Amino acid sequence: MSAPRPHPPVVQVSLDLTSIDEALHVAEIAVRAGVDWLEAGTPLILAEGLHGVRALRQRFPDHPIVADLKTMDGGYLEAEMMAGAGASLVVVMSQAHRATVRAVVRAARRFGLRVMGDVLAAPDKPAAARALQEDGCDFVIVHTGFDERHENTAATPWDDLAAVVAAVDVPVQAVGGLRLQDLDRLPAAGAPLVVVGAPLVIDHDAFRAASEDEALEAVLRDVVRRVKASARP
Repeated sequence: MSAPRPHPPVVQVSLDLTSIDEALHVAEIAVRAGVDWLEAGTPLILAEGLHGVRALRQRFPDHPIVADLKTMDGGYLEAEMMAGAGASLVVVMSQAHRATVRAVVRAARRFGLRVMGDVLAAPDKPAAARALQEDGCDFVIVHTGFDERHENTAATPWDDLAAVVAAVDVPVQAVGGLRLQDLDRLPAAGAPLVVVGAPLVIDHDAFRAASEDEALEAVLRDVVRRVKASARP
C-alpha cells in the first residue's frame, strides 16, 4: 500500500454539545480562532437532529460541516438527510455492514458529500480501514471511543495510527484520548485532519464548553497555529 495522499493540515472542532445555541456559540469562537471544519457532534445530532446541522450551515455558509452520525444502518437515507440539511461530510462506522458503507458512499456521490469511515471498535483496524477505502470512503478515522478510554485510560489512537496509515492511501484522522500537546504531531504521523474536542475543548462529563470564551479562543488559536506550522518545511 502506498503512503496516504498528501493533504494539507485541517483543524476541526468537535461540537459535542446538546443545544444549538451553545454549539453556535462555541463554533463562533472556533471560527475566530481559525478552525477549518465544524463538526456537529453525535450529542448535538441526538439532541437537535437536522436542526443543529441546518443552524451551523446557516451561520457558517463557507465552512465544511461534519455530521458525526456514526451510521450503522440506513446509510443512504441518513446521508441524504444530512446533505439536505447542509452537511459537507458524514461519518459511517466500519463495524456496519459493508452494504451500509457503500450506501453512504452512493448517497455522497449523488448529493455532493464526502465520507469519513470510522474504525472504532474494529478488531483489526488496518483491515477495517482498507475495507472502508475499498468501498469508497474519502477519509478514515482512527477512533478511541469515549467509553473505551474511560475503562482503559491508557488507550489512545496512537496505538493503531501507524498501522492504519500504512494500510490506506486516503487521508487519516485520529480522535479520542489525545492531549493538546499531541495535536501538532499528527500531520507528520500521517493524520493531517486534526480534531480538537472532548475533553480538550468540551467538558468530558457535562458536554459543555470546558473554559471561558477568551481562554477557549486562545487554546484553539494556539492549536491552529501549531498544526499549520507543523506542515511547513
